[in-house]
Amino acid sequence: MFKFVCKNCKTIKLLQKATIKVIEGKVRTKEAQCECGEWMREVEKKFEGFTTNIIRTEPTLTKK
Repeated sequence: MFKFVCKNCKTIKLLQKATIKVIEGKVRTKEAQCECGEWMREVEKKFEGFTTNIIRTEPTLTKK
């Protein structure tokens, strides 16, 4: 889920789907325009790494 915040009016918008477009020469999320007319900024999530329980099952892998 994407969380967007307007820096002018502090409105928060939660989006499950996002459409990325080039608008006014910048890459923007189409649905992230605030009601006040400004473009909202996405709140960054802290990256906590990858899980350690990924099991690779490609046939070319062998246990050595």
